[in-house]
Amino acid sequence: MLIAIDGPAGSGKSTVARRVAQELGFTYLDSGAMYRCVALLWLATPARDPAALARAARIELGERVLLDGRDVGEEIRSPEVSEAASQLAAEPRVRAELLAKQRALIATGDWVAEGRDIATVVAPEAALKVFLTASSEERARRRATELGADLQTVRAELTLRDARDSTREHSPLRPAPGAVTLDTSDLSVQEVVQRVLELARGILAQ
Repeated sequence: MLIAIDGPAGSGKSTVARRVAQELGFTYLDSGAMYRCVALLWLATPARDPAALARAARIELGERVLLDGRDVGEEIRSPEVSEAASQLAAEPRVRAELLAKQRALIATGDWVAEGRDIATVVAPEAALKVFLTASSEERARRRATELGADLQTVRAELTLRDARDSTREHSPLRPAPGAVTLDTSDLSVQEVVQRVLELARGILAQ
């Protein structure tokens, strides 16, 4: 079974997807971490073709994020890597390389995959599609708290990222047909997790 959870930055999808996977005993796929890994490589070698970097990168996801055998879980969360990953995500050739890797990963087994185009592009056949959203103010507050950053700066960065994600030509951010949209603005993480678990268990019981 595949559960696809999409949504903009700060909507809570990573935390929710990870907890849902733990509750169900599924494997968690953080597709954004794959773009961040490529961004980390690109920032270190900006003269290299990012699509070639994406093709050659050996990315392993699970409890840790391994890039060519090295744990980069902390490095890929920096503001610089986040911005570079957002830029690379708009590159069709980079997306094509990582799309192939993502589909290969989820071809077998039970997964909770999260990102911005899991249900629309990567796995439109997902058994459950969830689109998480929240107000821009709440998303900015969450990110600023998570990063220990200035709220105004984070809000500006989110506005730019939202515009880039929603207007890019390939795989723009949007709810997939048939997706359940959950506004998490006034919900706790546990409330969102429980809602997704209810939907998943309803499908599993069929």
